[in-house]
Amino acid sequence: MAHRAWRCAAALPALLLASCGGLVPPAAAPAGGAPANALLAGIAAGPAIASLRLAPQDAAPALASFVESCPQLLGREDRSGLARPADWAAACREAPAWPTSEAPAFFERHFEAVRIGDGSAFATGYFEPEIAGVRLRQPGFDVPVYAMPAGLLRAWPQDMPDSERSGRPPLGRYDESGAFVPYYTRGEIEDGALAGQAEVIGWAADAVEFFFLQIQGSGRLRAPDGSVIRIGYAGQNGHAYTGIGGVMRERGLLGEGPGQYPGSMQGIMQYIRERPAEGRALMRMNESWVFFRELTGDGPLGALGVPVRAESSVAADPAFVPLGAPVFLALDRPEASGLWIAQDTGGAIKGANRFDTFWGAGERARDIAGGMSGRGAALLFLPRGTLLRHGAE
Repeated sequence: MAHRAWRCAAALPALLLASCGGLVPPAAAPAGGAPANALLAGIAAGPAIASLRLAPQDAAPALASFVESCPQLLGREDRSGLARPADWAAACREAPAWPTSEAPAFFERHFEAVRIGDGSAFATGYFEPEIAGVRLRQPGFDVPVYAMPAGLLRAWPQDMPDSERSGRPPLGRYDESGAFVPYYTRGEIEDGALAGQAEVIGWAADAVEFFFLQIQGSGRLRAPDGSVIRIGYAGQNGHAYTGIGGVMRERGLLGEGPGQYPGSMQGIMQYIRERPAEGRALMRMNESWVFFRELTGDGPLGALGVPVRAESSVAADPAFVPLGAPVFLALDRPEASGLWIAQDTGGAIKGANRFDTFWGAGERARDIAGGMSGRGAALLFLPRGTLLRHGAE
């Protein structure tokens, strides 16, 4: 699609990384070394948005997604510290009636480009997978798709001192003795720990396909009769996500050498298929398990509570990007470069300038998302006056 095609792709990363204004020095980082939000990472003025030469076919879908985001932008607390709900009011007021053919002018009028930290970006891709699945169990469909179980709770372990109890309590469950313990791992759930304890909203045919659907966080179950159940993220079991691709890379299984597999979703899946026992053990190393809910509507819902749109929506860390804000990427992957709207989050999408681009459904989306690994530069588009309010010009 022309949506992601724009000129001067090779030159833009250098342009975006160059400081076009005064950098707001980052404040002292919290314990652990990493800044906690965008303001602590430091912000600087980027180039004039007009200099980015947004194409109408790129800006128009972003404008449509921005309109869908406005109700949330105007009432949502911004964890990044960059913007206040009232800051978006003027843009949200004019956006619905703005001519799509003049979408670039909308972003030029209402926003200024802002660089977070050094602006160096890394982007992966995700999609809405469609796998074989049915609502009621039948032969050949034996992988349960669980809804959120009632016994998955947040609480403090009884033996944790009060001085260590800060932030949100961890996820876990109460065992037979009444002690609060970690929730069941992926392996325990696969072995039947939730049988009879959680609602099953569907049954998938292939455990490997379902594993990758869980990583995507939403998808479709298509039955042999053609009926479809759309499912979306409802929650998680509290265990840390482990990227099995990283494990395979550490073991020397990914690469271009003899006996190695491509470092893409397709390559990882090939390894699991060809080595079922090792593949099953590898998947169980990711102890995180995702629970789902059935969705209605014309698209999977992102963390912002609005549908994510193919080649327009991107997942980001809300501590560094206000959800609903436009994001401009200039990457070494031209198909992922251009204007996006931050409407989602992800367990592995953490830190400044880390993004996950959404590609929709179907084989093309699967192929692009599965092999997406783009590096370059990122800019946020924030309401005019944001930099001045934070002391950067």
